[in-house]
Amino acid sequence: MWFRAWRTMTTFDLTIKQKEANALLASEAQHVMLLGGSRSGKTFLLVRGICMRAIKAQKSRHAVLRFRFNHVKQSIVLDTFPKVMSLCFPQVKYELNKSDWYATLPNGSEIWFGGLDDKERSEKVLGNEYSTVLLNECSQITWAARNTVVTRLAQNVMQTVSNKTSPLRTRMWYDENPTDKAHWSYRLFVQKVDPETKEAISRPENYAWLRMNPMDNQANLSADYLQTLADLPSRMRARFERGEFRESDPNALFPDANVDKWRVTDGVVPDFVRVVVAVDPSGSDDEDNADNDEIGICVAGLGTDGNGYVIEDLTLKTGPGTWGRVATSAYDRHRADKIVGETNYGGAMVKHVIRTANPRANFGMVTATRGKAVRAEPISALVEQGKIRFIGVHAKLEDELSGFTTHGYTGSGSPNRADAFVWAMTELFPGLTKPEKSDRKIERPVYQQAGAWMA
Repeated sequence: MWFRAWRTMTTFDLTIKQKEANALLASEAQHVMLLGGSRSGKTFLLVRGICMRAIKAQKSRHAVLRFRFNHVKQSIVLDTFPKVMSLCFPQVKYELNKSDWYATLPNGSEIWFGGLDDKERSEKVLGNEYSTVLLNECSQITWAARNTVVTRLAQNVMQTVSNKTSPLRTRMWYDENPTDKAHWSYRLFVQKVDPETKEAISRPENYAWLRMNPMDNQANLSADYLQTLADLPSRMRARFERGEFRESDPNALFPDANVDKWRVTDGVVPDFVRVVVAVDPSGSDDEDNADNDEIGICVAGLGTDGNGYVIEDLTLKTGPGTWGRVATSAYDRHRADKIVGETNYGGAMVKHVIRTANPRANFGMVTATRGKAVRAEPISALVEQGKIRFIGVHAKLEDELSGFTTHGYTGSGSPNRADAFVWAMTELFPGLTKPEKSDRKIERPVYQQAGAWMA
């Protein structure tokens, strides 16, 4: 009776692409992945599907998992899930347990929300058996973690639809903004091979996928947002607008998955014990700079948690009179401890520009004695380990970083943004293991959420 009443009261309309995806979720394939660009409606539809299954099957249990708990809390628990319940099931009341983070429906069904980054919390979540599991942003999740999660897809419950009772088939769903073709999701769903052995999987029909892009969801998006995607660098546009896997480079120093895994999308960062502004100059002047490279300017901080954070990319194409003011303005605005400048191009000129713009600025010179890729290698290791994190999305900087490989820089032009980033992190991690401590206590500004739309 309760389920029948719910069906007659639900009036939410799906987009054409969401209807296509919905049909795939109800197909014979037990594993379904929705991939594509940003804000294409993938996660909304999958959470809606989980809620529907929870409503149909009394006392069933379902899980929405992501690599980091803070991300699933911010994007699902506090955003997508309540939106789905409000728009699609407005008459269904639920209780949210904020201790163990699960929602209970009136029929006793539970929807658990968890992260795989915290051992204690993940053990509690993975101690249950589930009828449905959604791996949200699975590009951030390792193949080993996925294989652990799939063992919990084991709950046997019955569903009731139109007074007919039948077993609720277990389902595992996935979504992501695709990264590169080396990721297990591409190998498993697109190539239909085992990600480790590269051998063909035994039941390829059990793994289905569908591409959903922002244009498929334009009825729910603003024109400004779609233009924002169109203005991205080509590499990021392919990923976030067109939802395409890119060719993989086994020698890449900064794979998308490593940056994404630790990205700060909720604006929650620790206090900073040290902040630096790094400058990578090109040597141009204000009167004649049309043919010169951009001036790399990166603001980064060392948190009380021992991690480095990319705060701002202020790179611009101009002469010293302007970039000096931009760098020193950032120094004042962020109450930075130091400005560091690469001196191979300009030597003492860099120090002179900073001193002219702000005589009180604490300036230190750095000199490149090794190639770009060699300097970047230890920094890439810190990014992989989560010791360096990006606050929001820095599209042009990340585009340059994608060109760094163990064989050198393969991107176009000069990577001034990336060079400034490397200088900033080298200053924050002088020994690469022991963060430098500041002897000054400086009140830091509060850093707001940046670029969460890319999450």
